[in-house]
Amino acid sequence: MRWGGSLEWESGVVAGDLEWKEIAEPVMELYSESTDGSTIEVKDSGLVWHHQDADPDFGSCQAKELLVHLENVLANEPALVKRGRHIVEVKPQGVSKGLVAEKVLSVMIEKGEAPDFVTCIGDDRSDEDMFESIMNMVSKTCPEIFACTVGRKPSKAKYYLDDTVDVVNLLSGLANASDPKPSNPARFQVTFDAVF
Repeated sequence: MRWGGSLEWESGVVAGDLEWKEIAEPVMELYSESTDGSTIEVKDSGLVWHHQDADPDFGSCQAKELLVHLENVLANEPALVKRGRHIVEVKPQGVSKGLVAEKVLSVMIEKGEAPDFVTCIGDDRSDEDMFESIMNMVSKTCPEIFACTVGRKPSKAKYYLDDTVDVVNLLSGLANASDPKPSNPARFQVTFDAVF
């Protein structure tokens, strides 16, 4: 995580804990070679096999097989294999969005800067631990919590939005409500690094 734009990124994962990547990556490459439209994303602390551009039925079937295959070969490794929307992800055990959310909020509270309002938006099963963490942690220190899942489905989030257009509209509305007459309009520009 990074605490400010000019500060360095901090990693909570030790490189020695990632030796399992050498086992998981060749397995993912086999499935990627046999599944047109699939790709592998290599992250500092994990691997993600994407199949959103593959044939939907074949990609889904391959994802199920890959999940089982990885769980078997990584059974004795400190890694966790999870399936998400059009992905199979392998990451270090004990690393989750919920833990990151808890750390950010804990640091803010320790500094005496508890948030007035917390917004947490996600569209995947992997976001559920984050929703649960903020609801448990922030309810004690923050009166306003807005946990929201994108797409109607069972979720620990109290609210939902239909799609990414609604997310952008919500963020725009929040920006305008917090300061209806901004002195610097660029301050409220919403940008995204990845395409939804």
